[in-house]
Amino acid sequence: MLMTNELLILIAAAASIGFFHTIMGPDHYLPFIVMSRSGNWSLRKTALITVLCGLGHVLGSVLLGLVGIAFGVALSEITLFETVRGSMATWALIAFGLVYFAWGITNALRNKPHKHTHAHADGIDHNHSHDHHEEHVHPHTNNKKKSMTPWVLFTIFVLGPCEPLIPMLMYPAAKSNLYSAFLVAGVFGVVTIITMLGVVLVSSFGLNILPSPRAEKYTHAIAGAIVCLSGASMLLFGL
Repeated sequence: MLMTNELLILIAAAASIGFFHTIMGPDHYLPFIVMSRSGNWSLRKTALITVLCGLGHVLGSVLLGLVGIAFGVALSEITLFETVRGSMATWALIAFGLVYFAWGITNALRNKPHKHTHAHADGIDHNHSHDHHEEHVHPHTNNKKKSMTPWVLFTIFVLGPCEPLIPMLMYPAAKSNLYSAFLVAGVFGVVTIITMLGVVLVSSFGLNILPSPRAEKYTHAIAGAIVCLSGASMLLFGL
């Protein structure tokens, strides 16, 4: 299939909109950065969760757009549905951040340092104090519970729409043919996910090499507050 000038313009627009839409929306990367830090995720795990959530985020709007195009649904109706879906995702992100913040505060206040006495063969005893954060390894801790955080994030991102994708890219491209709509959506999706992944990995790597502050026990609470603020920025500024 030959590419027309109109299609080339839409492809270029898809790449640029995908990039700037992601960069300007802190909800696309801040939750992964702070949750990676608070959950002590590896870079590999962080990358995997980011990519899966990004795929869910993009595919939700792509499938909706394709259904609308196939059945001739008016753009206004699709846009209204996307708006409702976006509001649900925003409030879900805010609620998740608040709950995680409250849990983080409670966990920090309960996690008071305590002492252990160690007796050595030479008869010398010594004490050491510690607390029980997730990253602390101690013989009497047994933290085998699987976190639900990645699944919660995935659900929220599936709910969250890519606002400019359908009205600005897919519907105009579909005026030529369905292949054009697929192509434009694919470019938008790839650029969006790559941008998310790049920002998250660079930021997570930077945070991981920083020394742990004294407020390390409040990491979960801080993460929850940042996630909540990310949702609030979406609500207040439409980011």
